[in-house]
Amino acid sequence: MVDFDVCVVGSGAGGGPVALTLAEAGYSVLVLEKGPWLTEDDFYKDEIACCRRNTYSLNLREEFHVVEKPDKNKRWVATPTYEGGRDFWNGNMVGGSSNLMSGFFHRLKPKDFRLLSEFGPIDGANVEDWPIAYDELEPYYEKVEREVGISGRVVDHPNLEPRSTNDYPYPPTAEHPVAEWFDDLCRRKRLHSIPVARAILSRPANGRSGCQYSGYCGSYGCSSGAKGSSRVALLNRAVASGNCEIRPNCHVYNLESDSTGRVVSANFYVVNGDAQTVRADLFVVACQAVETSRLLLLSRGPRHPNGLANSHNQVGKNLVFSGGGAGTGTILYDSLDAKKAAQLKIRGPFVNRALQDWYYIDNDEIGKAKGGTIEFLFRHPNPTGRAIQQKWESDRLLWGHPLKNKVHRYFTSAGYLRFETFADWLPNNNCNVTLDTALRDKWDAPVARIKVGKHPHDLKISRYLARKGYQMLTDLGAEKVSWGVSSNPPGNLMAGGCRFGNDPKQSVLDKNCRAHDVENLYVTDGSFMPTGGSVPHTWTIYANAFRVAEKILVELGGEKAGR
Repeated sequence: MVDFDVCVVGSGAGGGPVALTLAEAGYSVLVLEKGPWLTEDDFYKDEIACCRRNTYSLNLREEFHVVEKPDKNKRWVATPTYEGGRDFWNGNMVGGSSNLMSGFFHRLKPKDFRLLSEFGPIDGANVEDWPIAYDELEPYYEKVEREVGISGRVVDHPNLEPRSTNDYPYPPTAEHPVAEWFDDLCRRKRLHSIPVARAILSRPANGRSGCQYSGYCGSYGCSSGAKGSSRVALLNRAVASGNCEIRPNCHVYNLESDSTGRVVSANFYVVNGDAQTVRADLFVVACQAVETSRLLLLSRGPRHPNGLANSHNQVGKNLVFSGGGAGTGTILYDSLDAKKAAQLKIRGPFVNRALQDWYYIDNDEIGKAKGGTIEFLFRHPNPTGRAIQQKWESDRLLWGHPLKNKVHRYFTSAGYLRFETFADWLPNNNCNVTLDTALRDKWDAPVARIKVGKHPHDLKISRYLARKGYQMLTDLGAEKVSWGVSSNPPGNLMAGGCRFGNDPKQSVLDKNCRAHDVENLYVTDGSFMPTGGSVPHTWTIYANAFRVAEKILVELGGEKAGR
């Protein structure tokens, strides 16, 4: 006797589409979410809560990871995140990290699905072609535009991916005058300025408000409901169907399997520490890449002594993040005429511009290689963090009036334009998830040990793109432009660990994201991705989850009779 037809573990971009699709088809769906169920009323624009005290994250003394990375002598050093300061929890709440995203949405391109075939092998990298092509995912990219709500406008450029529709369903979000400066510069340089699509409603729709342009977006929850989080865009509708139940504050610590290898139940702790169990016919895991691998490794059973879906020791392998770099430039108001200075002082609207002219590279410096995307935006608005950065003058600590004067100048004399680059983080043998053998969380379970080795090719591509971004800021009139690339992984951009593929010996999932060796287990977060592409992952995760949801629906026999 089962309690639900389907149990989904995790409620972000990987879990929401599955819950909505199956609930609206008449199946009983339970979503187990580790974090709380927050709403628009909980997402106030408080920098202290958001970004100084990690209100929306977990207590790293109780629940943490161990990060293993090379030191300057290339020796691997492991550090718990409560000591190192890194936080790989990203949005433990109903809707997951999609509540906190900036919503820069780009599709992958056809060549991203066949990186090995297009660009050849790279020594030390485990690059594989995807088992599906772009054409198979394209209808679901379009579905996300409608179901999640994406605002933008399509312009022709050399690397524009094929589309089944001519434009986005919602017009672009309001754009800052700096976007026109950028467009003019691109025309002069014969580059192709791309208006960036945003998973943010530009006008009210489906019971949600349009963007209010507060300036506090990325890293913040959306108080208007305009941002296309899994919670507001999908899960609210799933619950409204009458067939979906969401249980927040439920930490799933084990998926129990029987003697045949099928998963039969999810075991979880509720907020007071009591252990509970729920049974279902089918299970979908979508906990983000690190925790999905950890859960499967912890879920040992009679047919799965090394963890679920891990018959060939592939779970946790080929973890990927996003390669890239960033830079910031200062544009002094006094360096501009009165009109442009007034434009630069405007607050609220987005820059919404990107370049993909170097998405593919073929030149003497790099050779033939995959490049990436350069996003242009304003510096993050957080005033406290930015003010704290002003306390140093060279190597001298400032106090009193000198500090006050410097802070005043910083906030009143200039605007600060920024770029971020996105490039492939190549899968390799030194980037993976295992269970730590010594350290345990507050539930007395082994924590995830994250090894974060980066392939040197990634840094070469990242530097190339960052130099292009530096030149763009300089040509826009920015001064004191600083930039850099890093081998540290961005904790909010993770994928891989349970890659899909046709060979069970080299992958965890089949092309439909069902585990090769567990017939009723699917994984629908970013874990499935063999390579990450050169764009943020969220749109692709949403699209693939809708695709897999339809495969599951067929497996279940289609829409449930009498729904």
